[in-house]
Amino acid sequence: MEAPRREYVARINRVMDHIDDNLGGPLTLTELAGVAGFSSFYFHRIFGAMVGETVGQYIRRLHVERAALQLVADPGKPITTVALECGFSGSAPFARAFRDAFGMSASQWRRSRTSRATGESAAKGQDGKDRQALRKMRKAWDVSPVYGGGARHRQTWRVTMAEQEKLKAQIEVREEPAFTVAYVRHTGPYQGDGELFGRLFGRLMQWAGPRGLLGPETKMVTIYHDDPGVTDAGKLRISVGVSVPDDTPVEGEIGKMTIAGGAYAFARFELDVEQYGDAWDAVFSGWLPESGYQPTDGVCYEQYHNDANEHPEHKCDVSICVPVKLL
Repeated sequence: MEAPRREYVARINRVMDHIDDNLGGPLTLTELAGVAGFSSFYFHRIFGAMVGETVGQYIRRLHVERAALQLVADPGKPITTVALECGFSGSAPFARAFRDAFGMSASQWRRSRTSRATGESAAKGQDGKDRQALRKMRKAWDVSPVYGGGARHRQTWRVTMAEQEKLKAQIEVREEPAFTVAYVRHTGPYQGDGELFGRLFGRLMQWAGPRGLLGPETKMVTIYHDDPGVTDAGKLRISVGVSVPDDTPVEGEIGKMTIAGGAYAFARFELDVEQYGDAWDAVFSGWLPESGYQPTDGVCYEQYHNDANEHPEHKCDVSICVPVKLL
């Protein structure tokens, strides 16, 4: 990537990070242009050309997608409250935006997604075969609490895939301090593309190594900014990163962000490349409905504990980390 383009990418990434951090409040074109270091007139055009959406479209989409996640994460919260918390002025504009984005009302979305998570039928007259399939989905994971682990927030669970016993996880909920990462970002499809992750981490290592930022305490992570069940594949954002001191200077395509502290579920697996999707399903479809927790605002990320090339079976020792709160 040529140096001028790297600088443009860095500025747009800073704007995206600023929007993520301030999505609950007002965001003006002048403010965002200042974050990017462009005039308002040119910023609007540059952002649209590089991201494929205008600034307004991008922010509205994130508002709607955040609302879609909240509707399922907190089924008892009134839809109007969700709309207001996600930046909409009232029920009517939210209803129009939600239907435009998902082709259904917010209440229909909530019913369908909640039914999918709990194994209940969302549609009247659903035939027996569909109900049987949903019941089977509920039994796909064996979730067992591990007692005697001390305080409630340090309780642990074992999760095993019923039809594939080799896929197992130990899950623990604990408080995690905030930390800073330097990252390289990708927008677009990524699932199952091991070469893509290799290239992204390769570019990051080439930057971090000569600066003495890699050591035994360094955290290697992939941050997932969007839910692939909500966001179109072409607009999915991931950031591969390494933990760095807060005052580390960055430039070009290397950005810097803070992963917020708080309660996280840490689900630790040993995975082949093709098992990552099943592992995420184990956390969200298997463990969460049985845990007494729900996901909360904040990014999910994977933290890597080994070099898969050094594992005897070339597996990756990885924790899937999800910010959570009690139901």
